Amino acid sequence: MADKVIACYRQLLAEADSNGELLSLPNVDFQFSDSETCVRLEKAVNGNDVFLFQALLDPANHAAIDQNYMAFLVAARAFREWGANQITGILPYLAYARQDKPTRFEREPTTVKLMADLTSKAGIGRLVTYDPHGASVQGFYEPTTVYELDPLTLFKEAFHHFRGQQDVIVVAPDAGAAKLVTHFGRMMDLNSAIASKHRPKPEEAVISEIIGDFSGKKIAIVLDDMISSGGTVEEVIKKLVQEKGIQEIHLGVSHNLGLPEARERLLALHEQYGLQQLVVTNSIPQTEAFRQLPFCKIRDLSETFARVINRIHHNRPVSELFSM
Repeated sequence: MADKVIACYRQLLAEADSNGELLSLPNVDFQFSDSETCVRLEKAVNGNDVFLFQALLDPANHAAIDQNYMAFLVAARAFREWGANQITGILPYLAYARQDKPTRFEREPTTVKLMADLTSKAGIGRLVTYDPHGASVQGFYEPTTVYELDPLTLFKEAFHHFRGQQDVIVVAPDAGAAKLVTHFGRMMDLNSAIASKHRPKPEEAVISEIIGDFSGKKIAIVLDDMISSGGTVEEVIKKLVQEKGIQEIHLGVSHNLGLPEARERLLALHEQYGLQQLVVTNSIPQTEAFRQLPFCKIRDLSETFARVINRIHHNRPVSELFSM
């Protein structure tokens, strides 16, 4: 995505007739033979504002999230030590945001806090990410300023034709998506519902019930921040069809991790349970297998990130981009 964002930003500069210089330093990291990460800067960066991009997860690349995160942190440290003015990290998908609290009785760490501390120590003063898993991210990353880009604008554009339709309901697959669904429902003049979910073990979801008024509802819009294995959306969609009489499903998700098992589940839901449309973003580069699904629509976030970078660089409010 970084190349597309840079191209969009150059276009913004041209439209504004700006004489500002844009210096691009691609692929500054590499690995030694023992797998240690190293970063080398080919040009001087003294006094420059740096916007550092990293795809923490790329299904087409075999590098692990941990390796990508280390490259991001080492790169930030390099820019800091060699005189960069302000370093802003651009992480379209914020890994580890799901580990914001220990699973009950499992004695886990709050790993998102660790990643936040490392980000700050590396020298990143500001962080831009798209629809992180929880609103608590802001608190964990203090004193780093976090810009959480809101998905409501994208979902509003994707499903605008359903506004005010009496046979449509918006569904949150779990409590974490309830706030998003509530705001979206009010914005679109649609009723909303929420599923009650628990996880008997990691990566496994059980939906006990879906709470909401489904009288006269035939179409459901299901919104969530992420598809991992696809187990949660599978359980929710099956219940909507089998128990609530829903005939048509539209699914909007900010981040698709691109796992093969999720693709198989989504394809089965399309063929057997009325899944008409899957709207995802390229916050994580989508695999060819997902791009070939006829019901999958991938929204490009490049222009959004370019405009956010432009506003941050010129000290203008980012929130204006997402005003409803």
